Amino acid sequence: MTPSDIERVQTYLRRLFGSDQIKVVPPMRKGLSTELSVKDEIVGTVHKDTDDGETSYCLTITILEEDLPPVPKVAGPAPRARR
Repeated sequence: MTPSDIERVQTYLRRLFGSDQIKVVPPMRKGLSTELSVKDEIVGTVHKDTDDGETSYCLTITILEEDLPPVPKVAGPAPRARR
């Protein structure tokens, strides 16, 4: 992705999600992925795809199991009334 692509995608994502804490980070060296960060934490990658003259950008967000809240305990079925 070019610096212009990165700026445009970042502007779009910030407007879409209503947060200036979103940042599209260019790769450190050629061949690496462009990353998406929120509050300085890398949460995913952004890739540019050009096919048949049309350009799109693919955002992949990775959520680690360890970052999720615990699974809520669900009550079992209600006991049946005896007849």
